Amino acid sequence: MHIERHPLQPFLPENASILMLGSFPPKRERWCMDFFYPNWINDMWRIMGAVFYGDKNHFVLPATKGFDKVGIENFLQEKGIALYDVATAVRRMRDNASDKYLEVEEVTDIAALLRRLSLCGAVVTTGQKATEIFCTTMSVAEPPIGGCSPFDFEGRTIRFYRMPSSSRAYPLALERKADIYARMFASEAI
Repeated sequence: MHIERHPLQPFLPENASILMLGSFPPKRERWCMDFFYPNWINDMWRIMGAVFYGDKNHFVLPATKGFDKVGIENFLQEKGIALYDVATAVRRMRDNASDKYLEVEEVTDIAALLRRLSLCGAVVTTGQKATEIFCTTMSVAEPPIGGCSPFDFEGRTIRFYRMPSSSRAYPLALERKADIYARMFASEAI
């Protein structure tokens, strides 16, 4: 099995106060846009639409199976939300997008990302594999889903939130996921 390198650069707005970390993008044939959470059946952008605009279809392009990349980037810039993944190189043990079958070959230098984000006061993981890798890499206690574990990073206290996966394979209704994300964003004043 060949090693896949991460196809995207970190999305790091200068005003970012939150860094959201997933695991690794799905294979390109599953993408509906050239950005993070690109799979049409992943609900991240529906969750964000529900949380911030009261409309799960806010970032859905009408009459397509696609998301509004420009609208999403503008939204993230405005809100100060950075995005990347915990793995920069993986092997897929099965031909699907499941985290369960990702073998991480190279972990992202998360400390380097945090150094670039001087205003960042919170890190959010968006699934179990991302949570496990983040906790191991940064020596942080794993909170319950929806919970927070503060940690010290080079003299800066950062809050670490573990969110439910936005994958539809994760057995929780979109509305419930949106409620959990909304509480986290509210506590961060986003």
